[in-house]
Amino acid sequence: MTRVLNAADRGEGPYLWRFTRLQITLHVFIIISFLLLVLTGLPLHFSSAPWARFLVTMVGGLEAAGIIHRICASITFGYFLVHLGSLVIRARREGGWKRLLWGPDSMVPQPKDARDVVAMFKWFLGRGPRPQFDRFSYMEKFDYLGVFWGVAIIGFSGLLLWFPVFFSQFLPGWIFNVATVVHGDEALLALSFIFTVHFFNVHLRPEKFPIDLVVFTGRATTEYMKEEHPLEYQRLVASGQVESRIAPPPSRATYMWGMVFGFASLATGVFLIVLVLYAVIRG
Repeated sequence: MTRVLNAADRGEGPYLWRFTRLQITLHVFIIISFLLLVLTGLPLHFSSAPWARFLVTMVGGLEAAGIIHRICASITFGYFLVHLGSLVIRARREGGWKRLLWGPDSMVPQPKDARDVVAMFKWFLGRGPRPQFDRFSYMEKFDYLGVFWGVAIIGFSGLLLWFPVFFSQFLPGWIFNVATVVHGDEALLALSFIFTVHFFNVHLRPEKFPIDLVVFTGRATTEYMKEEHPLEYQRLVASGQVESRIAPPPSRATYMWGMVFGFASLATGVFLIVLVLYAVIRG
């Protein structure tokens, strides 16, 4: 089957594994829960917008929206805890936290990431070559840390609003007013970033357009790896690990569900950011 839409299929093979089944599964849960949180939360944040009633009706009414929002919040805490658990297991398996937090596979920003940011702007202006990325670029690390920030800030403020009676036993009343503002504004910031910057970097820039399914299939061609993550590929070659990372091409079923789910998520995100822009411009 000819695959011309998925950026991760471009060029020559063989395919190489990039993500594990757990990482793929967690990403799917992130997308589903985030989209539903936005769908059920936006009508409250923009209650005066003409489309607010439509979104509430679409999810089954106010009561249903509240239930869905809380279920997705629980899913958010769930995948976050599972991810933290997987990091602990990796640290033990790989001999400690040093390599996990500061090695080439780390998601923690390092001095090279700062240099890459500068190099990227120079490349944009035609003043230098494009920076070479390892397993994760500074853009991917920024997205990753954004989830930590979101779960911490949006999640905790949401818990205060979800269980006000419990938390009011040892917190002052004004904290709930702050939580209301923080929860809504931080959520708006998160959805604005995800549906614009993240979508562009991951799917809409020329070399990724119209979609990159690597996070759904878990694999990408060798040429893709050489272009997007050349330093990681060079490390695999130097250490003789390329053979162990070779993966079969995505099955037709995997490819089709990735396409349907990916494009549906993109379309939903674009639709929601249009609604937000309309509400902000309209005032």
